[in-house]
Amino acid sequence: MKARRFSLFDRLSLTAVLAAVTITLAVVLLTIAFFTSGGKSASSGSDGSSSGGYDATPMQLRAILHYATTKVVPQQNLAEVRLAFNVLQEISPCNFLVFGLGQDSLMWAGLNPRGTTVFLEEDPKWISTVLQRHPGLQALHVGYNTQLSEADDLLSVVRDDVECSPGRVRLHSQPKCRLVLPGLPEEIYDKEWDMIMIDAPRGYFPEAPGRMGAIFTAAAIAQQRVKPGKTHVFLHDVERRVEKMYAEEFLCMANKVEGVGRLWHFMIPPATNTSRGSFCS
Repeated sequence: MKARRFSLFDRLSLTAVLAAVTITLAVVLLTIAFFTSGGKSASSGSDGSSSGGYDATPMQLRAILHYATTKVVPQQNLAEVRLAFNVLQEISPCNFLVFGLGQDSLMWAGLNPRGTTVFLEEDPKWISTVLQRHPGLQALHVGYNTQLSEADDLLSVVRDDVECSPGRVRLHSQPKCRLVLPGLPEEIYDKEWDMIMIDAPRGYFPEAPGRMGAIFTAAAIAQQRVKPGKTHVFLHDVERRVEKMYAEEFLCMANKVEGVGRLWHFMIPPATNTSRGSFCS
């Protein structure tokens, strides 16, 4: 039988598959490194000393199995994942809020063992699809009342609206600021979030919701924090104009501590001066 010659398309497809497998294995190794690290999650003896072992959670085991056997990889690259992973390694178990439900959700839940990880998703059909595959995830539907095409006008309005100022903005009880996400589930208000990842909603065409409300709401959650410490906020796709513009306005570049690729990391302290007119003043 004559050997089949590979076309350029075949070679490119093979290269893409190999690249996907390589990235997947890297993520798996990163996850396993977390499982076997000494850190807070190491099991302890009766005297409180670390025994050097680790009892993996069912979510972690499912994550290992999933990423070791799939060709579908997380949206973020390894360097970006590692940035958030390093923080989770320090503060987990924690309360972790993620805007978006995607191919990386099982990974994020697995990297926060014994913590609370909640995903906010705009598409109820996608929630159903993902939860059928991964029933252990906690995903809630959230609606958006904005469009990307309104981003510039909304920013001008919010700057002049006292109901959107740090000392006046309300996240629930009929919020009056247009950028506050309407009807967030009560589960969101019941916790203080130690880490927030903004990787949704869609923001790449004019009719898309855009991430204006997600960024504003994350900033308000962080500044209304009561317990000690700062809130870690990660924003993805910062190469896009709207994400960058709203980050500078509400997350504040003075709070940016690091960034890699398309991901920025902010550490936002609770507001101490609630009379100020803007989030970054």
